[in-house]
Amino acid sequence: MNQNILLNEISKLKSKQSQWEPFAWYKEMRENSPVFYDAEQDVWNVFLYEHAKRVLFDHELFSNKKERSLIPTPSKSFDNRSNVNMVDPPEHRKRRALQSQAFTPRSLKEWEPRIQAIVDELIADMEGESTLDIMEKLAIPLPVTVIAELLGVPSKDRRLIKSWSDILFLPYNKEAFVDIDQQKRQAMKEFRDYLFPIVQEKRKHPVDDIISDLTKAELEGEQLTDEEVVMSAIGLLGAGNETTTKLISNVFYCILFDKPGIYQELRSDVSLVPNMIEEVLRFRFTAHMDRRVAQDTNVFGHEMKEGQVIVAWIGSANRDESEFAHAEEFDIHRPNIQHHLSFGSGPHFCLGAPLARMEARIALTAFVKRFADIRPVAGFEVTEHLADSVLGQSLENLPIMVDHNK
Repeated sequence: MNQNILLNEISKLKSKQSQWEPFAWYKEMRENSPVFYDAEQDVWNVFLYEHAKRVLFDHELFSNKKERSLIPTPSKSFDNRSNVNMVDPPEHRKRRALQSQAFTPRSLKEWEPRIQAIVDELIADMEGESTLDIMEKLAIPLPVTVIAELLGVPSKDRRLIKSWSDILFLPYNKEAFVDIDQQKRQAMKEFRDYLFPIVQEKRKHPVDDIISDLTKAELEGEQLTDEEVVMSAIGLLGAGNETTTKLISNVFYCILFDKPGIYQELRSDVSLVPNMIEEVLRFRFTAHMDRRVAQDTNVFGHEMKEGQVIVAWIGSANRDESEFAHAEEFDIHRPNIQHHLSFGSGPHFCLGAPLARMEARIALTAFVKRFADIRPVAGFEVTEHLADSVLGQSLENLPIMVDHNK
């Protein structure tokens, strides 16, 4: 059986438009098949908030030690102690502690001025333009520049890093499985060959960055090997890139198409920016997370067998009316705005969530202060600007018109 789970085969959503806006299908599943078994791939699927949260939290029933996954990386690539994803507590806590030092509030506070400087530079580059592609100008360069700097990788190589992580995050599909797998193995090999000498250099001459910290970190009295540091760095470079780019691009899409008029509300009160970001994460993040059923259970009223896979459809859980009143409305004033599950929940809560939030907050705040208004470009058709990614369809370009402050 294929080790990679193909989500589009489960949802049967084939068009770009339906994959970009799967929300009607989510609603149908919540109402008619909240616990759904896909016999073809032997995968359980849950769509309700409470169910999704239980899957993410309860590692005794739903384990992260798994042979099959949605994560579209060549399967053997991450089989070592640097992998924080494919393990459960207590082992998970030890591995995660190595990487989490880089994302403590204190560390992030120190990085904030540097992130602000990168944002200011990117926004200064938009000076004088009336139409621009917000992906090219902000959503793509910001996260990859920030994570490259944090890790201590030369920022001049950021296009290389971006292209490798894009390939690693390509979803598999039935038709081109072998070809995509080959591309991923090649990208992984090039990425590793690139990082190895950097890691060796930092082990000899550590500086103030995450790769240097990882070379010094100890796990049960032993240091990580060069290979483990390289794989940690690849994991962080990939994850710190893809999700934040999607978040920033979705912020601008929501401003333009989901809640026209909200831009002026943000301009009149920039303290609403963090709320805006949380609501974008709830409203327009088509994420999914998988686990292995660790023991036979009927916790959701169906007989699930040990070894089967279960997928929590996070984008659906985030629109569950039982948790979010008027869930299909975009509302930055909802009281439980942070209850969404887009960064996961429980022990595997996304390590980079505080960094992603900070980048999006700094970027959006600087942008609304700088530009009087934004509008969609005439004739914009979203399906012409999408690319397939592990997070569903993602914006590849987003051309917008901007009015400069007088």
